[in-house]
Amino acid sequence: MVRETHLSTDDFIYPLFVTFGKGVRKPISSMPGCFQESIDEAVKNAKEVYSLGIPSIILFGIPEHKDEFGTGAYDDNGVVQNAIKAIKDAVPDLYVITDVCMCEYTNHGHCGVVEKGEVENDKTLGLLAMESVSHAKAGADMVAPSDMMDGRVAAIRSALDENGYSDTPIMAYAAKYASGFYGPFREAAESTPQFGDRRSYQMDPANRREALREISLDIQEGADIVMVKPALSYLDIIADAKASFAIPLAAYNVSGEYSMVKAAEQLGWIDGKRVMLEILTSIRRAGADLILTYHAKEAAEILNG
Repeated sequence: MVRETHLSTDDFIYPLFVTFGKGVRKPISSMPGCFQESIDEAVKNAKEVYSLGIPSIILFGIPEHKDEFGTGAYDDNGVVQNAIKAIKDAVPDLYVITDVCMCEYTNHGHCGVVEKGEVENDKTLGLLAMESVSHAKAGADMVAPSDMMDGRVAAIRSALDENGYSDTPIMAYAAKYASGFYGPFREAAESTPQFGDRRSYQMDPANRREALREISLDIQEGADIVMVKPALSYLDIIADAKASFAIPLAAYNVSGEYSMVKAAEQLGWIDGKRVMLEILTSIRRAGADLILTYHAKEAAEILNG
C-alpha cells in the first residue's frame, strides 16, 4: 500500500535483433538468452512478447550487405522494413519502434557518413531522415534515432511531416554516453567501429549538465520521448531529466548491464532474478517512465506471477 515505486510490464520495451535468412535463431554469446533472428523467428518472438503483456518492441537490423553509406538502412525492402510489415501483420496491437542509425549498415561501423576518417554530422542527417521515412512507410509506430548527430531530430521530424507521417512520434536517444557498457551490443548488432571510437559524437561519461542541454535541444526539435542511455550508471541523469522536463522519459538498460547480471548469475555469485528486479526498479525509481531492457520477458514472467 505504501510502496513508492511500482514496476509493471507496461514499462518495458523489448529489443529484437533481426537478420536476413529464414529459420535463423543465432545465440548472442555475450548476451545469454538473446538472439539474432530472421524475420520468421522474430515474429514468433514478438507474439511471445505480446502474450506476456509487454506492449512494445524496438527493432535493430543486421543486413546481408554493408557499404560505405549504409544503404540497407533506408532500403524499402530492407531487413527492418520487412520485419515491421511481418510483425505488424502477425501482432497488430504490438507497438513497433525502430532504431534509426547507420552503424549496423555501414562497412566502417560508424553512425554516419565518414570522410577522411571523420564522421560528417550534416551529411548524415539526410540519410537518417530517409531511414525514418522508410520505417514509417513500412508501418513502424515510432522511430528512435540513436546516432547522436546534432540536428537529426529536426531533420527527421521535417521529413516525416513532408511525407505524410506527421503522426509518427520520435523517441530520441537524447543523452547517449560514450560508454563501455555497449560491448555485448557490438556483437549483437555487428556494429563495432572499424577505426577509432564514437567519442566525437557521443557524450563524455563525466558530464552531467551537458545531458540537460542535449535533451533540451531534442525537445525543441520535436522529440516526443527522450532517452538516457545507459541507465544503471546514469541514474542521476535520469533523475535530473525527470525533474527538468515534462515529457515522457525512457532509459536503456543496456547490453553490458544485462550481461554482467547474467554472468554473475551463471557463476552462482548473485540471485539473478532478484538483482534484475532491483535494477529495473531503481531505473523506475530514478524517474524513467519506460525501460528498454533485455530482461523484459524474464521480468514479465515474474511480475505476471
